[in-house]
Amino acid sequence: MLEVVDVADAIALTQEIVRVPSVCGEEAALSDALTARMRSMGYDEVFQQEALPGRKNVIGVVDSGRPGPTIVLTGHIDTKPVCVGWDEDPYSGRLDGDRLYGHAVMDMKAGIAGVVAAGDALSRCKDQWRGKVMVVGVVDHMGDQIGAIKFFDEYEADYCLLAELTDNDIYLGHRGRLYWDVTCYGHAAHTCRRHDAINSIALAVPVIEEVEALRWEPEGVPEWITELVGPELFTAVGRIYGGLPPGGPSMIPDETVLRIDSRPHPGIEAETVREYLQAAIDRAASKRPDGRYEMILADRKDSYLIERDHPLVESLDAAFQQVTGKAPRYAAGSWLADTASFGKQVPTVIFGPGHDPVYTPNEWLDTADIREAALVNTAMTIILSNRD
Repeated sequence: MLEVVDVADAIALTQEIVRVPSVCGEEAALSDALTARMRSMGYDEVFQQEALPGRKNVIGVVDSGRPGPTIVLTGHIDTKPVCVGWDEDPYSGRLDGDRLYGHAVMDMKAGIAGVVAAGDALSRCKDQWRGKVMVVGVVDHMGDQIGAIKFFDEYEADYCLLAELTDNDIYLGHRGRLYWDVTCYGHAAHTCRRHDAINSIALAVPVIEEVEALRWEPEGVPEWITELVGPELFTAVGRIYGGLPPGGPSMIPDETVLRIDSRPHPGIEAETVREYLQAAIDRAASKRPDGRYEMILADRKDSYLIERDHPLVESLDAAFQQVTGKAPRYAAGSWLADTASFGKQVPTVIFGPGHDPVYTPNEWLDTADIREAALVNTAMTIILSNRD
């Protein structure tokens, strides 16, 4: 059955898309290249969907011609910028033995190649499965996840595999992400009138110290969830906005904003996190009663979790065992996936090649992981479609 998977082409496709830069906001060249490549494969239909002006998702459809579920195989085509320190062209896609080198090969150009290769394989064995498969490369994951939101707002699906990097382990979900903006209000004055001012940047210091000191393991989180993502709810000050730009007038600022990044477990509500952070801010305020502090929830991305006994997960488990001859490992992510935006709309499991650390100099991935992912993706779709 799995001889229909062209694993050599999955590797070649990974090389091709690694060679096309696609930093978030600049995905157009890869969107066009991937669309053209998929049109040369066995897909029944390949088209683009504009998610944002000039930024298009790539969608390939394979229809078995028989009634069954709609299964989406998806991942993002945008990346972070290239880091410093590379010894060669980060977009080379060079093969050295079993190592494939290139920027973002793990996050997640190998994952994209694995689902595209699976869709192509499924076009050659339509008598083995039921329903329809949609292979989707989305833009703007590194932004506001608009690509994924746009796709799932316009197309319905019964199941989804998200090919984020999991080292080909089965990820049942991930933490959420809550951004909190804490505004520190002081009193402005000219630098030479320093003693008449209340410097809002100085007011921010005790808040930063309180947040840095936080070590929180929330009560009531089921043990099986802490086994997946760890016991601590992580928080950190990620950004500071305050003062005047270089070249501006001399002024002691009266307003500074701290953005606090918190990563709650699945099942932890935003209000619980708010109360915990507010206590830290209150402690900071007690040290600086001359200032004023306000906190708002600035951005919310939900956590995601699927049950281990869900038919989608069981099908992926069976496919992994069929391909590898061994039981898969289970885990969950502390990073944020597009399921933060669409997970409530369609049952999704996360599985793909690549592993931490990512976006490092001279990044490479073992080609065996790409082969394995393409085979497992194909086998899972066949098994799952025949369960319904």
